[in-house]
Amino acid sequence: MNELESLHFQSVTFTGLAPGTRLVVLGAVHGNETCGTQAIRRVIAEIEAGRLAVVAGSVTFVPVTNPLAYARRQRLGDRNLNRKLVPTDTPVEFEDRVAGWLCPLLAQHDALLDLHSFHTPGEPFVMLGPEDNQGALEPFARAAEETALARALGVHRFIDGWLDTYAAGVARRLAAGASPREADVHYGVGTTEYMRGQGGIALTLECGQHDDPAAPEVAYRAIHNALAHLRLSPAAPPLPASATEALRLYEVVDRSHEGDRFVRDWSSFDPVAAGEVIGIRHDGTPVRAACDGYVVFPHPEAAPGHEWFYLARPSDRV
Repeated sequence: MNELESLHFQSVTFTGLAPGTRLVVLGAVHGNETCGTQAIRRVIAEIEAGRLAVVAGSVTFVPVTNPLAYARRQRLGDRNLNRKLVPTDTPVEFEDRVAGWLCPLLAQHDALLDLHSFHTPGEPFVMLGPEDNQGALEPFARAAEETALARALGVHRFIDGWLDTYAAGVARRLAAGASPREADVHYGVGTTEYMRGQGGIALTLECGQHDDPAAPEVAYRAIHNALAHLRLSPAAPPLPASATEALRLYEVVDRSHEGDRFVRDWSSFDPVAAGEVIGIRHDGTPVRAACDGYVVFPHPEAAPGHEWFYLARPSDRV
């Protein structure tokens, strides 16, 4: 039996007796991000043992969304599942097969909670979708509902601006002669963007650093809070987060060469001042922050041509 023949997709659904929201919860979209997998399996066990009830609507759990990456204990299988997520009739990479199974599943639901972790140390945060708009890139009309769910998850930091910022990075890649795949604005579409395109609300919860023992607890609490907030469980709805911090991504910087390096070990949300040097290109050119703000998603080992880090600044969104 070869590697692929040993893999399968799994989803577990619990449906209450009363009508309600249809929630889907994903773990291990990236194979080395297992906090969601651990939390999901813990919650499934609680429901099966009768310690947690689903009284309305339904919840579908996907403990391992990308089984190839998970089996390999690495971020990707053949490619990043959370980029250009779309079903295809002609699958080439393994993630195309995942998309063919996952996208119809997402479309059957009303809300998505996608559980992730990140490379460097840092506090957990929620990635929000856009504000209500009728634009061509990511039209949306349910921002208030999505934000209310985000504030119920149990974290205090919120970030938006993903797809706009990614599209600006695509324009820069196009000008530099990038490959067709990575110069496509739709390459930035992942699980949450696809879900919103199907009319739902969707949140990515970054639960902490990959190996942080607190990250599975953040994911576990968020699942319980989402079930209570959406009235799927009988628990009292959680109070909305107070003392919130809202940030907006405004720039993505790619690593262009293996010789590009950071000037220090950055963590997500480390503050930077306008003009401060963040990294040095292989030819000695400094990479500076355009304004006061924060470094987000620093990835010192990013492959050339891929995202090296993002920059964010304060927002009044939440």
